[in-house]
Amino acid sequence: MPVDKPVAMPDVQSRDDRRNVAIDKVGVKNVTYPVTLRTPDGGTQTTVASINMYVSLPHHQKGTHMSRFLEVLNDHNSQPVTPDQIPAIGRAIKAKLDAENAHLELSFTYFIKKLAPVTKAAGLMDYRVTLSVHSNGDDDFVIGVRAPATSLCPCSKEISVYGAHNQRCEIEARVRARGMLWIEDLASMMERAASAEVYAVLKRPDEKYVTERAYENPKFVEDIVRDLALILDADDRIAQYTITSENFESIHNHNAYAEITRDKRAPVA
Repeated sequence: MPVDKPVAMPDVQSRDDRRNVAIDKVGVKNVTYPVTLRTPDGGTQTTVASINMYVSLPHHQKGTHMSRFLEVLNDHNSQPVTPDQIPAIGRAIKAKLDAENAHLELSFTYFIKKLAPVTKAAGLMDYRVTLSVHSNGDDDFVIGVRAPATSLCPCSKEISVYGAHNQRCEIEARVRARGMLWIEDLASMMERAASAEVYAVLKRPDEKYVTERAYENPKFVEDIVRDLALILDADDRIAQYTITSENFESIHNHNAYAEITRDKRAPVA
């Protein structure tokens, strides 16, 4: 019996569009996907990322091919990756969809083992991490980390007969790096800028240490971002950064906030 030839299916997305309107970003958003990352000690960590992938669309093309975005993820899921390998996935999206520009954004929870300062009790601290790249011939790659810490108010300490008010703060850094920058490295730099670090596990000797450490190291929200700026300025791997600190005030009904953006590649005025 003769075998019927498969019928060619119409490719609607590739048809011409006559409205003459280009699109900056089109693609898939909030894709839940497992990601395995290499860690500095030679191990790996698997997490679940929320991923956005977009390309630019020329004015003459009706649509993009959404399934190809997921194909790129599947092609790059066989081996653990380091942060500096993320731009290669952005370039693959650009090539796979034959686009002038491609955007890739991954957001996920990342765990770092931290030892308590005195008893060395082990715990896992969670950090919110974003990795994003814009590929348009060059790669604009940004690593973002959000880390919790403690801040203690210098004014409160100075004017009070005893005690001082302190609060949790959230420090965030979005940096463009030269070469390899581990998530752990950036998180450590951020925590050093606070009055004290926070931990997942604290015994009483650790709690005493952290409380006294914060009291001996009071910082306004302005101090935190300035000290972090100096730390990042001293690291040659950091090319550009935007850093923020938000202090969740314990005696005010509002939060305190500060932000610094600096491009170390630009000439100093």
